[in-house]
Amino acid sequence: MAREIFEKKIKQIQDEILLLGSMVEQAALDSVAAFKNRDVQSAKNIIEDDQNINDKRFAVENAILILMATQQPLAHDLRLLSAMLLVANELERMGDYAKGIARNTVRLGIVDFPIPYRDIEKMSELAVGMLHRSLSAFVKEDIKMAVAIPPEDDEVDNLFNKCYRTIVNGMIANPATIDDASLLLWIVHDLERFSDRVINICERTVFIKSGEMMEMGASDEEMDELDGED
Repeated sequence: MAREIFEKKIKQIQDEILLLGSMVEQAALDSVAAFKNRDVQSAKNIIEDDQNINDKRFAVENAILILMATQQPLAHDLRLLSAMLLVANELERMGDYAKGIARNTVRLGIVDFPIPYRDIEKMSELAVGMLHRSLSAFVKEDIKMAVAIPPEDDEVDNLFNKCYRTIVNGMIANPATIDDASLLLWIVHDLERFSDRVINICERTVFIKSGEMMEMGASDEEMDELDGED
């Protein structure tokens, strides 16, 4: 009976993680839509709604910590709960990236050169798709699905590099746009880091099942260094 209760609570937390993930996915897509449409009010709403993501993350963490304290899990169960803590943190950080895109949309002025809207949209679609499938793999503990996702980050990186070149060339051609172009660079940078954090979720899926950490992409230290640039 105790095991059944434990597994029921695990399932409840997994459902909450999936809900948190859907909130982050929507925030990312909405932030890019607000940017594309130059919809300042929508961008402000995304910034305000980020608190909901933060609140959900803390609620998930609290439920996990209570389960750890009361059940004293071992082996697979302990790996699962510790991985859930990390995934909740990753999702909250991804929500911060969506908020960052919204903030820069509010700050953005008139940019006097072509903006690669389609490539930026494609980056967001790819990154959100990766996140959605990584969370599915996570709750299913599907290693095969998890290890298939990180290579897709290469396409996001290629789009980032393409956007970066376009924006930098625009800055060079018209130095008066440097301030606004710098905001554009942060927007594409946030999307690139969003997809990088998906890889961390995939790594934790492998960890839950095997007990081994498989390096698939940027390390946590490398990500922290990037985040320190905000």
